[in-house]
Amino acid sequence: MEHIRCLILGSGPAGYTAAIYASRANLSPVVYEGLQPGGQLTITDMVENFPSHPEAISGPELMDLMRKQVEKFGVDIRQHICIKSDLSAAPYKFTFEDGSEVEADSVIIATGASAKFLGLESEEKYRGMGVSACATCDGFFYRKKVVAVVGGGDTACGEALYLAGLASKVYLIVRKPFLRASQILQDRVKNNPKIEILFETNTVELYGENGVEGGHLVYRKGDQDERRYDLPFDGFFLAIGHNPNTDVFKPWIETDENGFIKTKGDTPCTNIPGVFAAGDVADPRYRQAIVAAGSGCKAAMEAEKYLL
Repeated sequence: MEHIRCLILGSGPAGYTAAIYASRANLSPVVYEGLQPGGQLTITDMVENFPSHPEAISGPELMDLMRKQVEKFGVDIRQHICIKSDLSAAPYKFTFEDGSEVEADSVIIATGASAKFLGLESEEKYRGMGVSACATCDGFFYRKKVVAVVGGGDTACGEALYLAGLASKVYLIVRKPFLRASQILQDRVKNNPKIEILFETNTVELYGENGVEGGHLVYRKGDQDERRYDLPFDGFFLAIGHNPNTDVFKPWIETDENGFIKTKGDTPCTNIPGVFAAGDVADPRYRQAIVAAGSGCKAAMEAEKYLL
């Protein structure tokens, strides 16, 4: 079985940054890029809030630059997906979908979290062309335009309020007859003149020629007949939660009720010595590329300290 000193699982900003720091510390890191090489930024149209890029840069281009920097340090990058882990004792063992197995003295889990989507065919069609799961990332491109946000919890209300500061109009599409968000967020949403809440409404599909131009909606109250109608808008934001990619590490790693990895205090340390978590896989709150990159740096530094 191949022995690795520092294994990094995941290849978003957290994984790539961890690889850069681990390589410079002579930890001979090996990166497995996983299910979505480059992470969620590869499905983000333009990024304007990542430091060092005064002009907007596309998500795929930003991740390509990060990968090239990792390659510059001679890091071994592999494409396989981890399907099984054994973290019962060090060195920790992992199996990949091609049948290969490795053992590692230290591990940095940076497998990220995947945004939940409605499962509409048009969501895929318009991904990066009006469909987004991050208002902070893409809201800037909808200044003075009309947007729709799907969801009724804290995240959805927060996204709607953020977008209301940029867009001319925000529709909050809620499938239930009430909001699940905290009362203070509910009050802010309801009192914002730019936000209109569409209760008991579902999006059936999106439409548009070269991008999102609106959605086909269905309203149904109780046992009343459905009312179908088209609602024009320029951007469609999903805010119905994220699924952390942590299944393969259970039952070894401690997670919260939503599956996000628990870390100790302000460190990337998990409940298992030598195993660290970085990026969105351990961050249900911020979910920003720059935050993920910083956590990847911390994870690599902790791995170096652990190995020494």
